Amino acid sequence: MKKTALITAMLALCAGAAFADGKVIYGSDDRLDIYQVSDARLLKLADSTVGLFNSYDITVAGSKAKLATESYAEGYGLCKEEPFYDQVTGAFCSGSLVAPDIIMTAGHCVKSEDACKDTKFVFGFAVKTKGVMPSEVPASEVYGCSQLIGREQVGTGADWALIRLDRKVAGHAPLKYNTADTVKNGDPLIVIGHPAGLPTKIAGGATVRDASPKGYYVANLDTYGGNSGSAVFNGRTGVIEGILVRGENDYVYKDGCRVSNVCASDACRGEDVTKLSAITSPFSKAARGEAPVSVAKAAPVFELLKTLAPDLN
Repeated sequence: MKKTALITAMLALCAGAAFADGKVIYGSDDRLDIYQVSDARLLKLADSTVGLFNSYDITVAGSKAKLATESYAEGYGLCKEEPFYDQVTGAFCSGSLVAPDIIMTAGHCVKSEDACKDTKFVFGFAVKTKGVMPSEVPASEVYGCSQLIGREQVGTGADWALIRLDRKVAGHAPLKYNTADTVKNGDPLIVIGHPAGLPTKIAGGATVRDASPKGYYVANLDTYGGNSGSAVFNGRTGVIEGILVRGENDYVYKDGCRVSNVCASDACRGEDVTKLSAITSPFSKAARGEAPVSVAKAAPVFELLKTLAPDLN
């Protein structure tokens, strides 16, 4: 599918959805760079997502933060026809802003308090002008970890983490989310994150394939390693409906190099998305004074619950 057709398809999906009133490629590749998207609603969602970087890959010099990146093509041994062949990678996971100082991501992305302290959360790692790779961002767009509030990682179930940042985020609005278990088969989905560590990609054209598993659902999202922790949005409402956590093998070999694994929309294993309803249990336990999952003290989670409660539907 040509790039212009991809853009048209994405915008048609979102326009029809009307937000205010609407690891692998499944079918066609629907991933778009920021500069290819003109819909303000999508750009606003993307503006509140982050890339997770190792602390040692970021060097702050004055008002700028330099990002250590590498060639996507060389790092992954790609064939020249692979999309985004000329781009760079740097992020190891993705996340989203769900409160003024709280990031939501996958549990396997931040496995301990020490790992959290060694992670930086970067806004704006994106291709905003065609051909211009992001080698730096304003230093103000880089945040550290103050606290790993809670996490859970079940191999075939829920996989999530909530991180309190070292300060409140300026210039980016917390995203709306749905903690009710209301996802249904066929619901349209959009994912925003960093596939293979690439600059921000927005990908629509996906749907829920199986909403029945406990703690997660299966979708045909165009996602890769690096998308782990990405917010998965309802294509009709623009509200977060889950966290991308697992999926099919990303690449296959072709003539000595690698290309994306391509599956029919209803084929392969699908991509697993943690249901946000799986995160409410620790909150409820904290409210009752019980120890939440993987959190030493209940008080911080209860504080978070009170902070987020006004946004809950």
